[in-house]
Amino acid sequence: MDSEGEGVIVPIQIMKTAVLLIAGFLLAVPHLSQAAALRVTVQAGEFKRRDTIVSFNVPAGAREWRRLETESGGAVPFQVDAEGVGWFVLEELPAGTAKVFRLRAGAAAEETVAVKTEGALVRLSVGGRPVAAYQTTPSEAPAGVSAHYRHGAYLHPVFTPGGRLVTADYPPDHRHQRGIFFAWTHTEFEGRKPDFWNLGKGTEGKVTAATEFVAMEQTWSGPVQGGFRSRHRFMDYLASPPKAVLDERWSVTAYSVAASGGNAWLLDLVSTQECASASPLKLPKYHYGGLGVRGQAAWDPVNAVTFLTSNGDGRKAGDASKANWVHLGGQVAGAPAGLAVLIHPGNFRSPQPLRLNPQNPQLCVAPSADGDWEITPGKPYVSRYRFVIADGPADKVELDRLWNDYAKPPVVNVALE
Repeated sequence: MDSEGEGVIVPIQIMKTAVLLIAGFLLAVPHLSQAAALRVTVQAGEFKRRDTIVSFNVPAGAREWRRLETESGGAVPFQVDAEGVGWFVLEELPAGTAKVFRLRAGAAAEETVAVKTEGALVRLSVGGRPVAAYQTTPSEAPAGVSAHYRHGAYLHPVFTPGGRLVTADYPPDHRHQRGIFFAWTHTEFEGRKPDFWNLGKGTEGKVTAATEFVAMEQTWSGPVQGGFRSRHRFMDYLASPPKAVLDERWSVTAYSVAASGGNAWLLDLVSTQECASASPLKLPKYHYGGLGVRGQAAWDPVNAVTFLTSNGDGRKAGDASKANWVHLGGQVAGAPAGLAVLIHPGNFRSPQPLRLNPQNPQLCVAPSADGDWEITPGKPYVSRYRFVIADGPADKVELDRLWNDYAKPPVVNVALE
């Protein structure tokens, strides 16, 4: 049996960052001289960079600084998050070259990414345009749909920059599927077999297992990115009394970046799952279960949706393949639109196996397809994905470029001047 330790229990590294600090700077007093600056050098590496998200660790003494200048003196929107990581967008940098910025004391840039709570929904927008909504507690099932299909802890609706909807909820053929979600299918826990994916598989009106929203830990907005952190719990209702199986944390981040010429939003999801007791969750080999995406209702006819993987495969050849990214899309309101899932190379069994549904506009990134494994106590299971939510048809060259930015980001060197 494989162990979840293969490439899984790795501290979350948002970007590869090399930080060069002069002696004693980490111990610097909180208020450095107004004349001081951090020299921030970004190295493109082997890839040409364009509209690339860049991050680096900001030394403690400079975390109140907000003015990031180019060498010509112009300002670039910049943000420091609660963990002391600085964020900005690199407009363009040829492969093999470097660019220098300087971080100084100054006023923050105008906020463009907004995160607002409206009842049970947390809405993310960029420049006033909607990107996605997060459903906290269970949403109301449509009329005529059994109440046991009600579900929470998922993203829907999700929109392109042009305002086209690319996800669905409570589809007629699979009422349990919902937007962007995370659920295991074939499992073993303390001798029982809870199914967190197929909510309607048990006796009518009885939920046998579910992923439940627990709490919202944090929301934030800013000039470069905004998002939220929430907690979920995987519950086994076959146990008497019901028993918690996994505790999950989601970190979701939307970015103010004009990706793909302004035609795409970038949205990151990090899922961290830990055993809620001394019992492991066993995950036998199965062809789906993990990260799920349900495409919008206009793509329900079998010939109305297209799939594309980083290997150049479509629906049939791409099913059960392993890839760096996968795209699904089709026509929405008379124009092409779609959503791609970029799979981080640090994920367990990356490049991870795919399930591309042969009948429905639905996909799953399914590590269990590669064989038996388990999530064990004391060893968090971390999964990272970036979503490219775009107007237009799938563009393999552009998606390869965006995956390289995500998987192999620029290196950043920082020094005090």
